Amino acid sequence: MKKTMLQLAAAALLAGAAGSAHAADCQITVGVVMELTGPAGEYGKAGAKSVEMAFRDINEAGGAAGCDLVTDTRDSQSQGNIAVDAATQPVQVKKVPAIIGGIISSVTIPILTSVTAPAKIVQVSPAASSPTLTQLGRDGKTNGIFFRTITSDALQGVAAAKYAIDTGFKKLSIIHVNSDFGVNMSAEFTRAYKALGGTIISDTPYNEKQSSYASEVTAAMAGEPDALYLISTPGDGATIARTWISQGGVQKFLLNDGMNNPDFIESVGAEYLNEAYGTSSGTNPTPSTDYFMKNYKAFSGDIEPTNPAADRAYDAGAIVGLAIAIAGGPDPAKIRDAVYKAVDPAGTPIYAGKDEFAKALGLIKEGKPIRYEGVIGPVSFDEYGDITGPFRLWQVVDGKVETKGEMSMEEVSKLKDEIK
Repeated sequence: MKKTMLQLAAAALLAGAAGSAHAADCQITVGVVMELTGPAGEYGKAGAKSVEMAFRDINEAGGAAGCDLVTDTRDSQSQGNIAVDAATQPVQVKKVPAIIGGIISSVTIPILTSVTAPAKIVQVSPAASSPTLTQLGRDGKTNGIFFRTITSDALQGVAAAKYAIDTGFKKLSIIHVNSDFGVNMSAEFTRAYKALGGTIISDTPYNEKQSSYASEVTAAMAGEPDALYLISTPGDGATIARTWISQGGVQKFLLNDGMNNPDFIESVGAEYLNEAYGTSSGTNPTPSTDYFMKNYKAFSGDIEPTNPAADRAYDAGAIVGLAIAIAGGPDPAKIRDAVYKAVDPAGTPIYAGKDEFAKALGLIKEGKPIRYEGVIGPVSFDEYGDITGPFRLWQVVDGKVETKGEMSMEEVSKLKDEIK
């Protein structure tokens, strides 16, 4: 009898060990489609590392629904048609329950309309800010599966216009990338800027990856503007800014959020950018912000945590991971509903990092609500997957980006209503 009992105990231990090994082997794959190369390559590389960091933290805390989160990461090359192919593979072949990406709107929109919305697969973009994404939701073309962790350009344009006027820029020329993002950003800014008393001297679109932008710069220089509003990416933006300076353009700039980039500053030359100002989606600092700023650079292989896509890509990864945990597995429909539950205003605050995620997973297991308050601060998604938040006002000073102020969401919304 004693031998039999020992054998049963041993069998039970082996079964438990086998169960643990099986749990450790359990994986849930999430598609990540980022701009790893091309004009937005710097943003995509930073964003992909941020998602990996968020998944690592959740996995070390116990995993989502008992499984490790892994990424199937693919390069959109900053091109919409390539992005569609890149997203189709993980959705159709690997049956991923969610896609994180893209970074820029011209990549994100075709993924949404051609892949994720038809398949009803959750998509979360860390940085696509085009108002077109909101309109697609209003038109019923997203199946309610799209979310983003950045504010819409419809709001950023207002903040940028007010900052320009307050800075003393009364007459501006605009050069903008000829994409959904650039066209919309220029239009939203122009409407607000004119309403506040500003004058647009010229508005010149450009196509990406040109060897020269001399003709665009020449057109924009006519009329003696107070400054150039450059809506671009760091690579093309640096070429345009250098051309503007070499042709004698005034060394005063207004820049969009993506130009808050050390490589852009180094490429142009810090000495030419001391009167360069810009706006970015801001943050409401939380313990998550502190954690991310202290740990991201080492994890990412020396990418700066201030990269415009980095902070909000970590939050995109964290929200998707927590939503999978709340959903109890990789069911896309349940994950869609769980995204809202991951940021439940009535839930217990949860911050970034292994220990906080372990706390979240415990609460989820008990059926209790959580509110993830991420690197960019606490957010809530509306019915179209949009968030609201403050805007950071910055200036390049001696080669470094310094925060000069902030416009709260309340201030921006009030101003937007006043200038309709």
